[in-house]
Amino acid sequence: MAEPLGFRPLYRQVKAIFVRRLVDGVWAPGEGLPSEGQLAAEIGVSQGTVRKALDELAAENLVVRRQGRGTFVAEHDERRILFQFFKLVPDNGERRFPDSTVLSAETGLADAAEQAALDLTAKDRVIRVRRLRSFETVPLIVETLSLPQRLFPGLEAGPIPNNLYSLYAARYGITIAHARERLKAVALNADDAGLLGVAAGSPALQIDRLALALDGMPVERRLSLCLTEEAHYLSDLR
Repeated sequence: MAEPLGFRPLYRQVKAIFVRRLVDGVWAPGEGLPSEGQLAAEIGVSQGTVRKALDELAAENLVVRRQGRGTFVAEHDERRILFQFFKLVPDNGERRFPDSTVLSAETGLADAAEQAALDLTAKDRVIRVRRLRSFETVPLIVETLSLPQRLFPGLEAGPIPNNLYSLYAARYGITIAHARERLKAVALNADDAGLLGVAAGSPALQIDRLALALDGMPVERRLSLCLTEEAHYLSDLR
């Protein structure tokens, strides 16, 4: 039975239908989608319209086209996160995923910054994960993640993997679609400096990232303090 369509450009309407299926878990990460012909017949549009909708999803890294095999829901594997979400690169240019050591994981009431970023109230609780990230045992990043507890019940009990975005999708059905980042130069306080093995007051790059789910809902605030003496922030503008 064809799904009802509205008044937006047709391929955008079809894309919205596909995104809703991703949000609702009808199509799971790694799963192959029906053929373009099958989707076109089901929705009641041309195959070209379906192809254009899927092309936009592929450009947004939500699906993956595999030559001769079809279209698959994208997974948050390390390679995808490394090139789409992790922008700190060693000065030698070798892109790699940092190691991660969880320092603490606890719950509490959302503070003012968390409320503003995650659309929460003063009565809402968050999970705060504090961790240290390193390249080849050399500490490079100390970060604090804030998550709405209602979306991720039990996450603080662990284990907490390095690849959190994959955990969000697999355990909680929440796929990170995109993120917004604000960058600022700061001086490290004594606690953060000690974790990174440098003197208090040392300069660092602060990355304030807000990660959003497929439906645009903010689901994670990540505040990262990064040493940049031997690394740099790389943004590939297109």
